[in-house]
Formats: sequence, structure tokens, C-alpha cells
Amino acid sequence: MQKVLIANRGEIAVRIMRACDDAGLESVAVYADVDAHALHVSEATEAYALDGNSPADTYLNVNKLLGIAMRSGADAVHPGYGFLSENADFAQAVLDAGLVWIGPTPESIRVLGNKVSAREIAIRVGAPLVAGSEGTVESGAEVRAFAEQHGLPVAIKAAFGGGGRGMKVVWKLDEVEEAFDSAVRESQAAFGRGECFVERFLHEPRHVEAQILADGAANVIVVGTRDCSLQRRNQKLVEEAPAPFLTPEQREQIYTSAKAICREAGYTGAGTVEYLLGQDGSVSFLEVNTRLQVEHPITEQTSGVDLVLAQLQIAAGGPLPVQEDPEPHGHAFEFRINAEDPGRGFLPSPGTVTRFVTPTGPGIRVDSGVREGGTVPAQFDSLLAKLIVTGADRQQALRRARRALKAFEIEGLPTVLPFHRAVVETEAFGGTDRLGVHTGWIEGDFAETIQTDPSFHPMAPDSERRTISIDLDGKRMSLGLPAALLAGLARGAAPGAAPDADPAAEETVDPTSLRSTMSGTVVKWLVEAGEPVAEGEAVLVLEAMKMESVVVAHRSGALTGKLVQVGDAVVAHATVASVVD
Repeated sequence: MQKVLIANRGEIAVRIMRACDDAGLESVAVYADVDAHALHVSEATEAYALDGNSPADTYLNVNKLLGIAMRSGADAVHPGYGFLSENADFAQAVLDAGLVWIGPTPESIRVLGNKVSAREIAIRVGAPLVAGSEGTVESGAEVRAFAEQHGLPVAIKAAFGGGGRGMKVVWKLDEVEEAFDSAVRESQAAFGRGECFVERFLHEPRHVEAQILADGAANVIVVGTRDCSLQRRNQKLVEEAPAPFLTPEQREQIYTSAKAICREAGYTGAGTVEYLLGQDGSVSFLEVNTRLQVEHPITEQTSGVDLVLAQLQIAAGGPLPVQEDPEPHGHAFEFRINAEDPGRGFLPSPGTVTRFVTPTGPGIRVDSGVREGGTVPAQFDSLLAKLIVTGADRQQALRRARRALKAFEIEGLPTVLPFHRAVVETEAFGGTDRLGVHTGWIEGDFAETIQTDPSFHPMAPDSERRTISIDLDGKRMSLGLPAALLAGLARGAAPGAAPDADPAAEETVDPTSLRSTMSGTVVKWLVEAGEPVAEGEAVLVLEAMKMESVVVAHRSGALTGKLVQVGDAVVAHATVASVVD
């Protein structure tokens, strides 16, 4: 193994490239058009364009990726996480092309990546489980029947994939059908497959996982545990290692069953076995992620094992880096720095990073996919960096985290830094005898804590602003601009010049205008034209950064004048329809 193509982007591509350099290997980057100047492109030994911008045209395009591998002379492929990392067909195609696949075998990916067959393995080895469907479900009606038999809440989950995408929790029977449709759409968009299954959803559980390494010869070790309970939209925001406040019995149950599941599947390389920890202390198998996890650095910090180097070593036919389960030393936190606005429901917020100053000091590590002046595009994941903080124990790591989060400066777009700064000050998270957070804690107990940053808030209704319709690449869009700027442009005035008095400049936004709260692509209208809507009712589904969000009615009335259709691109604050009395 001499040259590795990294079939990914962002911070994980940079992380793998640096590991390749540590191992004396060359690295090959690939990039979408919007990533042409991204950090991972300049970090690689060489880089090749994927000629496109959508996930399907770029990082999910198997033929393009394999073609570049051949052109570049790469002899191995590392998939990172997300995209094709858990796609067994891609793994097989890499092997069929005569290349080394840095990951588990296609057979292991199929059996464990499919959450239905993974449950079957878990049952065979005696791992603890909650009730779930026998196989995939084909419709909302099947989900409804399961819920009627086993009770609510239930979780609809993508059978292929992970990271919380394609997962919807249903609390009311009349929400089943829309939740099922949304889970299928998200799964299809993120993973290229829409199959889903359903299982009972544990109320307010913790999320605990075991990081494993295996050599394919039945040698499996658990490198450490992590707690990933701080989530929003079923996607992790904060993780820590080792998982705190586990009893010896819980730890033993996790270690034993994780190893048994991976041995049964003939696993090779790095992987993660995930569990839910109920309020009653019960442990329940959740799924296996057949790839490197976003949160892998905190296990590296507390185990002394470089997991990416271990992946490279195992793929090259080498042994496990250690032969026994390492005992953790110290404590580490990872804070995902996403381009999202926590004051507006963690809405994805792509844009340009105008200032990027990272913290320094003992126990501080920053894994980043951007630099100052870089762009966070709307087409891909919102993660732009990870702050990893390590201390001698949990309380020291927390004190260091508070300092580091205050020192971290990012400008140009909203990020989740205000959330992180607030959460490390809470008793629920920072307690010394128990962890008081759970997987629904952010939405249920913490949702209103973070205020919207006025720098990124939509203009007030009385701001001098006008909306015009434009055609962009053949698509009709609404564009909101300051009224004074429009008036000046209409007369040919230079930007910044004071316009002459003009009645249009005094025009204010129509109070009936329904404006998008985010930039994204129209997925679905939930209300037909002419139908009544109530204030706060969801009317439009948008997709950005591989996540679906809804636009809600700003007032009660009848929905009229739809300006956008399915597939249209919408910019933040643009008028999409009207709600009239």
C-alpha cells in the first residue's frame, strides 16, 4: 500500500491525509466544484476534480471515484465516514478493481450495515434488544400497525446508513405516515437507499457506544467506550470518553456483546457498536457503524491508540496495534462545530468563514475541514471542525473545555459555539455523580436557552426590503434585497450611493409574505394552495446539508401564491408564498 485515495471531504479527509503522511503513504483528494479551494484539497499529495456539486454527482459517484483512483495510481481507498463509507457495493467495486479497501469486508458491511440483519446477529449472540420489526417496513401503515401493537413512541430508522439521518421518532399515531415518508426521503438522499425499519423508542435514554478494532481472525478488542447523549435531530453534538457513570455490570455487558457481535460478523478494521442505556439502567443494542466515527478522536486521546493508523495497518495485513482492551487514561470531550444556528432550532447555515481562530493550551486538539476565508457549502454536511479537549479527569477536562470554547472564534456564519458554551455550564451535563442529559434533552429541556444571534436573524417586518423574482439556471426564485439598493440599481446608481427619493424605497415587506427561515431545496409542500393554516403550522419541507427542516406559517390564514416548487433552490428569508386573511 503506497497511495490512498480518500473518497470524502472536509475534516475527516484532512484527518486521514495526515495519518497517511504519518505512515509514509501518499494521499489523493477528490473534490466537488464548490470544494475546489477547500482545505482537504491542499492537504493531499494530489487532487482531482469530480466535476459536479450534488452528492450524487460527486462523493457518491462510484464510477468517478474509481476512475480517479486508476488515473492517480492509487492502490487503496479510504471512505472516511458518511457518503459511501457503509456501502457494501462500493467496497466490493474497490476490491474488484484490484485496490485495497480500508474498512470491513463487503459481507460484514452488508450484514451489519443493514440494521435489520444486525439485530438478528445481536439476537443470536444474546445481546440485549428492544422490540423491533421483523425486517423492513414498506409503508406508514406497517409502522402504524407496529405502534398499535407495541405502543408509542416508535423510531423509524434507515436500514442502511447512520449519523441520525433517516431516523424519525413518532409520538402520535397521526404523525406516522409523514414521518415514514420523511425518513425514506432522508435515507435516499443521504445513502442512496430508502429502506427503513421500526422499533420501540426508549424515552430519555443515554447513548453509549463501544469502539472496536478487529483483524478478521476473530481477534476483537474494545478500545474504549463513549457517551454521545447530547444530540439534536438524532445527530450528536457532544461526545465524551470514556462513557461516565457506567456500572461495572453495564460496562461488562457492552464489552462482551460488542465483541460477540463483531466476531459473529467476521469483522475487520475499526467499527462502533452502539447502545441505548435506559433510565432503569438497562442496556439495549442499537446498531453497528461499519466505519470510522466522527467522534473517534476522544477514544484516541484516552486510549493512546491512533485509530486511523490502525485502520491503515490492518488493511495492509498487519496486526492489531494492541492485543488487549486498553484501560482508559484521563477523560476527553469532543464538541462538533457545525454551521448551524442554535437560536433558530439548529437550522443549517452555509456560508463563508470570515474569521477562524482556534484555542490553544494543554489538552487542546482541533480537527478542522475549513480555514479562514473558506466556504461551508449547502450541498454537504454542516460539520466544519471538531474541538477535542482532554484532561486528567472529567472535571479537569470540563474546565479546559470552558476555556477553549470561550477562546474559539468563528465569524461569517452562525455556528453551534453558543450552545457548547452554555451546555458546559449546566449542572445536568457537568454533574459529578450522574449524567443528567439524554438523547432528547436538547429539544426537550434546553431548546429555548440559546438566543438567536441578531447578526443572522431575518430582517424585522418593518425593515426596508423588497422581494423580486429572478430566473437562475432556468429556475424561478425569489430574492429579497434592501429596497434602497434596488431603487439605486434601477436608476444605475453606484453601490453605496444614496438614492433619490423614491416611493418604492419606502415600501416595507408585505405582512402576508411567508419567508423561508433557511436556504435549501424544496422537498415538499405540506399544504395545498387555498387551504387554511394556523400560525406555527408546518407548510413546507426544505432540505439542506442532508437534513430536512420545515418552514412554518408566520400567521393564521389561507395559503396562497406559491412561488417555489419541488426541486427549486430557496435562499434564506426569501418569500415562498403568502398567508392571507
